[in-house]
Amino acid sequence: MRAIEIADDDQKTLKWGHAPRPLCGPQDIVIRNYATALNRADLLQRKGLYPVPEKASPILGLECAGIVAEVGPEVEGWAVGDRVCSLLSGGGYAEYVSTPYELALPIPGFMTFAEAASLPEALYTAYLNLILEANLREDESVLVHAAGSGVGLAALQILGILGARAFGTASEAKLERIRDFGAAAIDRNKLDFVDFVLDETHGDGVDVVLDCVGGAYLEKNQKVLARGGRLVVIGLLGGADGELDLRQLLMKRQSVIGSVLRSRTIAEKIAITMDLARDVWPYVMSGDIVATIDSEFGIESANEAHARMKDNLNVGKIVLNIP
Repeated sequence: MRAIEIADDDQKTLKWGHAPRPLCGPQDIVIRNYATALNRADLLQRKGLYPVPEKASPILGLECAGIVAEVGPEVEGWAVGDRVCSLLSGGGYAEYVSTPYELALPIPGFMTFAEAASLPEALYTAYLNLILEANLREDESVLVHAAGSGVGLAALQILGILGARAFGTASEAKLERIRDFGAAAIDRNKLDFVDFVLDETHGDGVDVVLDCVGGAYLEKNQKVLARGGRLVVIGLLGGADGELDLRQLLMKRQSVIGSVLRSRTIAEKIAITMDLARDVWPYVMSGDIVATIDSEFGIESANEAHARMKDNLNVGKIVLNIP
């Protein structure tokens, strides 16, 4: 099959080359893949900074959308020809992917493969961390950092369905998109998000912070959390080191939760998929949750797509279409 290879040069250039077609295990489906979407883990893996989980495909790509091409003998509920998308442990930058059948989700008839490919990683991450990790309730409030990203916009849509109050930080070019999903938008370059949120909440702060920045925001995140607040750290764009105020942690009964998705076991991902299918996916099927695509590239232009993400230009997901 055709697949993206990482060249052994200084730039780690992405080339549309060849790789062995994945096998179909007893409980797997093989998908003829027509689209995948970028995630920051792809940029790290390309540079050799993100170890591939055991038994996962070394090919880049953590989500896909296409048509079922093969089904294993123990597969239930799927047949050749079904339109599906799936979270992946790797392998999305390729014509064919193999995935446990219990990780596949149906694509509504009105949705393109590009739109469907933009959903799994973002919705899984937002749902896992807001609902399963932070145990968010509908009467609570949330601050989402990098709210113009794919995960950020997915989080805002889930918060909108839940009826929770949402705040989002981003650069100026992304603020209008954040407002489109009902959040109070905070220009991270011009406003102090602590002052803004505390002013809007009459000094109470928010119940949950969803943070992909890490160390650079740790102290401020604690200040903006309400009593009993939960900080969920899902990334380290601002570094891995920060100072935790233990006195504030105790007095305000705060929780700090670290969370990753890719390295979880297949059994854990299947359990998350079942919850997501019950609580979130019906809104995808009805059109109430929409794809938030920034741009689309052909798979042969993967280098340009990566450059756009590296420069933090995207508002929503960057999609790679596969011929």
